[in-house]
Amino acid sequence: MKILSIDNVRAADRYTIEHEPIRSVDLMERAASQVFKWLISHLKGDRKVTLFCGTGNNGGDGLVVARLLHQKGFEPKVFMVGDLDKMSPDCKTNYQRLLQEASFPMENLLTENDFPSFVDGEVIIDALFGSGLNRPITGIAADLILYLNQQPAIRIAIDIASGLFADSPSPDAAIFKPDYTLTFQMPKLAFMMPENDPYVGQLEILDIQLHSQFLLEVETNNFLVNKEIIKNIIHHRPKYSHKGTYGHALLVAGSEGKTGAAILGAKSCLRTGVGLLSVELPPLARTPLQASLPEAMISMDEHWDAYTAIGVGPGLGKDEEAHRRVRHLIQDAKVPLVMDADALNILSENPTWMSFLPPKTILTPHPKEFERLFGKTSTSFERLELLREKALKHGVILILKGANTAVAMPNGAVFFNSTGNPGMATAGSGDVLTGMILSLLAQRYTPEEAAVFGVYLHGLAGDLAAEEIGQEALIASDITEHIGKAYISLQ
Repeated sequence: MKILSIDNVRAADRYTIEHEPIRSVDLMERAASQVFKWLISHLKGDRKVTLFCGTGNNGGDGLVVARLLHQKGFEPKVFMVGDLDKMSPDCKTNYQRLLQEASFPMENLLTENDFPSFVDGEVIIDALFGSGLNRPITGIAADLILYLNQQPAIRIAIDIASGLFADSPSPDAAIFKPDYTLTFQMPKLAFMMPENDPYVGQLEILDIQLHSQFLLEVETNNFLVNKEIIKNIIHHRPKYSHKGTYGHALLVAGSEGKTGAAILGAKSCLRTGVGLLSVELPPLARTPLQASLPEAMISMDEHWDAYTAIGVGPGLGKDEEAHRRVRHLIQDAKVPLVMDADALNILSENPTWMSFLPPKTILTPHPKEFERLFGKTSTSFERLELLREKALKHGVILILKGANTAVAMPNGAVFFNSTGNPGMATAGSGDVLTGMILSLLAQRYTPEEAAVFGVYLHGLAGDLAAEEIGQEALIASDITEHIGKAYISLQ
């Protein structure tokens, strides 16, 4: 799914209006109708709904929703915020339509004395400013937003929370804090940024049928990975295949006190479908590995030509021998390579080695590892551009782990993941991801496919595990144990 800039979203609206064709006010009706349908499917019949509408098109969306709720038998309240003489044409049309509804309560909010009170369970709908905002909210609107954020109600934003900038860092000012954001057609880039989490809540993407030809042809370098994308990537197993068909992976991992990382990575590699797995690890770690994972073989040499993919890093340590192994892999490996954990820490201590990484090597840093590799940034938007820049510069694939894990490609594209949950923020989760990506590389997925699919499958397995045992109880092994169920859910 493409993530478009606000300029491109506006262009999509215009294209739809011109080529469907459809009047802009009717497109507003169609979009707001999707919000209404979502509300009806989620609201209990006795919930009270209060809408706060601005004078632009976002306010127009809110006015349509209010009218449809009223027609359905609800008794919503509407508060207008702003100069009513400056309403956008479509907002004004829907304002006048509401006025024609008998006994419909609608007030113009002018001072703090006009702020309504709420009780637990009521619904607040933010339709104040929408996605076109490019300056901080001030005055009575800012006071209102700060007030609404403190109310014991369910808060819902239409398209984007008022005060949140869609394409750039938001100011330290009043921003609505929704429990749900009902956005139109595609996500906004702002929704992918960690610091914006309080201003997004649960994201729901509503299809408003913007013109398919425009959406197909418009260019972007930001994408959200969904099930549809993954179904186009996943390989299907032919009847007459054998273990050699699915590759031979080598995992270089483990050190004294860190055998568990090697075991986690190895088991997830096998569970993800590799044909053969060898693990190169210190002698003291070999017995624990074979006792817990008899399907894995032990590698005791560095003849790397025998493998179809190599992973390095989980529990490796940073001693002299670990440095030597990482350096030799960078210099001599002729097959796809994925690097994680201590391999990344070693790389950060030897920054000149970055220039010698094989093309499309996959690096999987968490935010601190990324910082050690490439330096600090002040915002997630800045970090995203640094991520993109370094992937382009070095010709590698960078996976910045976290919520909405970002996968940056050597061509400048970034794919944000849509699976996963906070329960996966646990020791060993990254080792599991490394093993999964290694497995996919060994099965001859391209590095781009292995990175995107591996991250999605990892998050999906974590989601299924959390559904079964809860986020708090989730450990890395649970992710591995749900890889099979994740595959099944994609069939």
